[in-house]
Amino acid sequence: LKLAANALFKKLKDEELELLVQVVESRGTWESGCVLAPRGDPRGVKQGLPPQVLLCRLFRWPDLHQSHELKHLCYCAGGQGSCGDLAVLCCNPHHFSRLAVPETPPPPYLKASCGSSWPDEPQHPSTQLLDFSYNVMSWCRQLCSPLPDTSLSWSTIKDGCWCKLAYWEYRTRVGRLYAVHEASVNIFCELPWGSGFCLAQLPAAYRSCAVRRARGKIGRGLLLSQEPGGVWVYNRSEHPIFVSSPTLSPPAACRLTVLKVLPGYSAKVFDYEWAGDREGWQLPREGPCDPHSIRISFAKGWGPYYSRQFITSCPCWLEILLNQPR
Repeated sequence: LKLAANALFKKLKDEELELLVQVVESRGTWESGCVLAPRGDPRGVKQGLPPQVLLCRLFRWPDLHQSHELKHLCYCAGGQGSCGDLAVLCCNPHHFSRLAVPETPPPPYLKASCGSSWPDEPQHPSTQLLDFSYNVMSWCRQLCSPLPDTSLSWSTIKDGCWCKLAYWEYRTRVGRLYAVHEASVNIFCELPWGSGFCLAQLPAAYRSCAVRRARGKIGRGLLLSQEPGGVWVYNRSEHPIFVSSPTLSPPAACRLTVLKVLPGYSAKVFDYEWAGDREGWQLPREGPCDPHSIRISFAKGWGPYYSRQFITSCPCWLEILLNQPR
């Protein structure tokens, strides 16, 4: 890629080159500006790679091939000509994420029985889509939280925010709810810079060794954004996160789905249109499921392939309580 990269660098202004150096050296730990390059392929680009694919392949993902594998992050102003100039496109490699698409290969839960027993056929634990079953009834909120405001349903959120965040350590909620009014929010732990929901600011009387180890893996955490049609999660940390929501599961699924989102990847974890079909949705032997909530576990998965069968067995996890879109 040397010749293609040199051809592209010659087209960039000095200030854009300087910004690119800072972004690459910092590995995207801070939100930077756009690096704008002319649309179209620079001379000598191998296999006709667009500028954003070229730089993402050079500095982040050597196995990247096509632009449709990428997604602009919500704070990128140069995506799809939104900067006001259709002749240029942002090629900042840290303004992109790779897509973790739930529809990729046929998931094992399509073969699972809806009966009371686990599937007899052994399944490989490395699949992105993990078949699991856990209790999401209201008792989890009422009994597990020592705080008085235990009713966390989206229907009670009437202060103008689009969601509220609840941070949990095992079965105990830590701190108060965090209301999100902006279109996106960073959730991180002990980051020396940045703004958003900092988990280190939440008090806790006692933390086990397992919780402390898990918190040490949160790092830069994740970016949660409300975008047209749904909610997206971008994994900014160096460890995978595990996400579940009612709209990640096919309509006829017997159980909810957990999606593993690798570092640098993003996924649409909630679809407002699909959520309308989940009203009153119940899981077999589980009871009613809140159709306007998302659960994210940091670094630790749960389900039939793990010792943790329920998310309340995960040391650090996040609950996103969504307001109904207007």
